[in-house]
Parts: sequence; structure tokens; C-alpha cells
Amino acid sequence: MVAISPVAHKLLSYVPFLLVLIDLRYEGVNGGKDGGVENHLEMGKKLLAAGQLADALSHFHAAVDGDPKNYMAYYRRATVYLAMGKSKSALPDLSKVIELKPDFTSRGNLLLKHGKLDEAESDFKKVLKSNPSSKEEQEAQSQLKKSDEIQRLVAQAQSDFTRRDYGSAASHLDIIIDTCVWDADSREMRAECFIQLGEMGKAISDLKATSKLKSDNTQAFYKLSTIYYNLGDHEMSLNEVRECLKLDPDHKQCFSHYKQVKKLNKQTQAAEELIQQEKYSDAVSKYESVMKTEPNVPQFILNAKERMCHCLSKDQQPANAISVCSEVLKADPENVNALKDRAEAYLQDDQYEEAIKDFESAKEHSENDRQIKEGLERAQRLLKQSQKRDYYKILGVKRTAQKKEILKAYRKLAQQWHPDNFQDAEEKKKAEKKFIDIAQAKEVLTDPEMRSKFDQGEDPMDPESQQGGGHHHHFHGGWENFQGFNPFGSGPFNFKFNFN
Repeated sequence: MVAISPVAHKLLSYVPFLLVLIDLRYEGVNGGKDGGVENHLEMGKKLLAAGQLADALSHFHAAVDGDPKNYMAYYRRATVYLAMGKSKSALPDLSKVIELKPDFTSRGNLLLKHGKLDEAESDFKKVLKSNPSSKEEQEAQSQLKKSDEIQRLVAQAQSDFTRRDYGSAASHLDIIIDTCVWDADSREMRAECFIQLGEMGKAISDLKATSKLKSDNTQAFYKLSTIYYNLGDHEMSLNEVRECLKLDPDHKQCFSHYKQVKKLNKQTQAAEELIQQEKYSDAVSKYESVMKTEPNVPQFILNAKERMCHCLSKDQQPANAISVCSEVLKADPENVNALKDRAEAYLQDDQYEEAIKDFESAKEHSENDRQIKEGLERAQRLLKQSQKRDYYKILGVKRTAQKKEILKAYRKLAQQWHPDNFQDAEEKKKAEKKFIDIAQAKEVLTDPEMRSKFDQGEDPMDPESQQGGGHHHHFHGGWENFQGFNPFGSGPFNFKFNFN
């Protein structure tokens, strides 16, 4: 999926305005002697630079009213109109500039930037016929040459596009747009080339610009919405299709697409709310509905499975979680979230080495993630612990077992392995060791604090594994300290602890 940051989205929305500011060059000519007009021009320039277009336009209106023969006032007002995406309003002002100052090349330059090549060429020729200064003549000649080259490239790009040679067409359009930066048609063609080439981030950039450069451009918003949709970004898709419907509430394509995106967005939001409420099974069901709503966009399927992987891991369903997470990682091997969730599921399933591999892989792609670091350390402790003794395995219960299950398993095993049940000396010795392990397992797993430590990779009964010193339980001695012990709670009780 192509990531487009919120800052980038914001900047793209100001493309025409930024382009005007880049191009805007004060000519250094005193357009009139009226101090009030000059004040309006200066204030308008500052407001334009600050992005306050409406206020800047007001000052330039006042400058035009104050001195109808000041060509710079018309030129400045035209630049604001262009920044606001109002090309039609700008052109009469630019025509007035040419009328007042025939050797003024800026309208031709602006027409060239809009891709209006014939009109730009006409303006440059007028400049050459007006006995311009050598500087103006040189610029006009240069721009005429540039215009001819752009016309040749436009014809070549159109030919490449027709032949579906999108890479070559895009290369020609790159050169065209370097000069014709406000040419919406060239940007739309290049956007289509990028779509065909699978370069969706570049297509989005051009379509964002055309949505501003061309008024009521519903098609640009529709294309943006469908691109985001196919990238799996339902929220951005919904934003763009809403812009389309603002311009034309009856737009058939946008309205149909809007209903689909809205339904998908609603289901996804509902699933995320269930996750926040820790209703993981319900969230899995909701994401299954998402996949049924949109089975034809791979990214939505992948996104849904990633979240299902998370929910199944949180819901202590390791087998299912490992299966779904593996599907995600097959399609996206560097998916850090799926790696973390599968690692947690492996831990739940006592597959410590597999968990370590996943945490290490996740760390390669997100080395500063604290959760990964802590998970890896925990997995390494649990692997080391498993090579010694595992109280869950001793009692034959799952890590998710409740206290009631633990006590039930303990009583059954304690009865089975009570040394009084064995007469042979070797068998009795084996039973004594087994009985002590069973009693220790019950002690750890029924004490919330000790069980929590054990689940984090510490053995509360092993002094060597303690990480903070202090007091800890362990059984002292062997079977001699269990004489007379009845695991079912009746009779003599001689169960001893030693506190260090």
C-alpha cells in the first residue's frame, strides 16, 4: 500500500497557489504614481504571500479602481485569480496588461504554463512586433522556441498514449509539465499513465492538482476515490467521493461508489470499536463481513485478515491466530503487526523458538518498537525456562487454564503419584520427585503473583531465575517434608516451606 502522509495531502491541496508563488516575479516597474495604488499593490503582495487570497484580491481590485491604466495592478489581480483556480477571470486582466504594455511577456508565459500553446505563441509574436527592448525580444524568442518544442512533445505523448506505451508517454509529459505546470489536461494524461504503470502515489499527486486546476472536476475526485479504495484506504476514498458529490449530488458513478465505500467504512469502524471493547470474537465476525462486502480488492482482504490475526491472538486462540497471521505474512512478509501477533500466538502455543524468529524479524523492520523488544526478551526467557521445567506441562493444563482447572488437575495427579501408592523403592523415589513437582506447580499456578512471574519467564521456585532478589518460595528438602500430606485436605498436614 502506498503511504500518503497527512502533510502531503495538505500540500497537494495548495498546488496551484504554490505554483503561482513560485512563478510570481515582481517586475520592478513603477506602474503608477498614486501612492494609494502602490500601497494597495504592496499590501496585496504581502497577503498573497501569506495565502490570504480573498484579502489580496480586494486590495488588487482597489488598485485597479484607483489607476485603471496601471498594468501591474491587472497583472497582480490575475495572479490571484490563477491561485484561486479561476483561469477564466484571470485572462481578461492579462489581456488588459498586453493592451497597456504590448512588450509585456508575462501573459504569454502564463498561457504557456496553462498549456494554451497557440495563444501563448500569438502573444510572443505580438511582443516581437512591438519594437521591444532587447531583453524582451530575447525572452519572446526563447519562449517561442520553447512553445514549438512543447507542441512537438505533446504530439509525441499523445501518440505514445494511443499506442499504450505509457512509460514513454509519461516521460514526454514530465518535460511538458515542467513548462506547462498548470496544464490540467497534461496532468490528467500523466495520471492515467501512472495508473496503468501501477505508480499510484504519482497518479494521486497529479489528480490532486487537476482537481484544483480545473473547476468542477468530478472525474478527478472519482478517480482519486477509486485509487484510494483499491489501495485499501477506505477513509481517504470516502473523503474524495464526498468531494465529487458536493460538486454534483446526482453523479451516478460517485453516488454508487459512495454507497459501497460508506458501507465498508461503517463495518470497519464497528470492528475497531469491538476491538477497543476487547470483544475479539465479535470483531473477527465483523471483519469477515468486511471481506464479504469487498471480496475483489486484495488490500481490503489483507487488512481484514491482519486485524483478525490480532483479535485471535488477543482472544487466546493460538492455532487460529497462527493460521490467519501466516496468510497475511505470505502476502506481506514485512508486516510488523502480523509478525508481532503471530509471535504472541506462538508463545501461547509454547512454540518459543518460532516466536523468537518472528520477534527478530519484526525488529529488523521496526527496531525502535518497545513492544517487540519486550516480547523478544520474554520469548527468550520462556525458551530458557521450558528447557528446565514447565509447571503447565507438569499439570497437563493450558496456559489459559483457570484456577478451578488447575486444582482439578493437581488433585488427580497428586492422587496418582502419591508415594504411598508405590512399594518398590525405585518407583517410590520416582514418585516422590514427581509428587514434589506437582505440588510446586500447583503452588505457582494458583498464586496470581507467582504465576505472573512464571508467565514472564521467571521461575519463582528457582532462586537462580529471580531478577530482583528479595524473598521467594521454594520447597526445602525432599519427600521427608511431605510425610502425612493429604492433597485432598483431610488428615495430618506436614507441607513445609522455607523462606530465604
